Amino acid sequence: MSRIADDATTAWIRRYHPSAASAVRLVCFAHAGGSASFFHPVSVRFAPEVDVVALQYPGRQDRRTEPCVEDIGKLADLLCEEIRELSDKPTVFFGHSMGAVLAYETALRLEELGVNPPRAVVASGRRAPSSHRDERVHQQDDAGVITELRLLNGTDAAVFGNDELLRMALPAIRGDYRAIETYTCPPGRRIRGALTVLTGDADPRTTLAEAEAWRDHTDGAFRLRVFSGGHFFLTGHLDEVYAEIRTELDAARAAGS
Repeated sequence: MSRIADDATTAWIRRYHPSAASAVRLVCFAHAGGSASFFHPVSVRFAPEVDVVALQYPGRQDRRTEPCVEDIGKLADLLCEEIRELSDKPTVFFGHSMGAVLAYETALRLEELGVNPPRAVVASGRRAPSSHRDERVHQQDDAGVITELRLLNGTDAAVFGNDELLRMALPAIRGDYRAIETYTCPPGRRIRGALTVLTGDADPRTTLAEAEAWRDHTDGAFRLRVFSGGHFFLTGHLDEVYAEIRTELDAARAAGS
């Protein structure tokens, strides 16, 4: 595989504001059913001084004809293969919900390879990998999946009112739920980089204790920040969330200089 240029876009790598001259990189991992475009506002905020890379998983938007990867480990393997081909630049991972677990699993793989590992992972809206719940949304009918989406309030309201859009989105949503709900984390797996965890105090899918349990998944610095709100608390606290990401980006830049 050839190197991916600092201003290039591929099937997996999306850059909405390409900047080859950037000094630090932010790699963004979307939630279940989410797509790279969820992070367009993040790119608006941090580019061009930051190389903002949004990852596009198969099965959605322009990749909707491709089968979803319904296994977190396999998807992390594929993401690792892509990210390892990026240039060597101080890097931070940012993942929300399922994306937080993918960011963690991909960081582990890159650390094992010794190729482009992130200095820090910012894990948002997800309980620690070791905090298992018996959840089976992926086994429910379409109405059950839609009920879950409404509970978490993370899907554009316009989608619920458009049957065609909803039918197009449901296979990716169900596939992602299957991936994250069948995921298990072997004990004792810890990243070496720093770990910042962001959580909502009313998230129905993550308790404060489950968020705190991320502490056991790093040998580096650990910080936990609690916000008011539910699973998608970050949409109501964008400036504060961006400030947390900025802190890690600045630290990565300083460490890499």
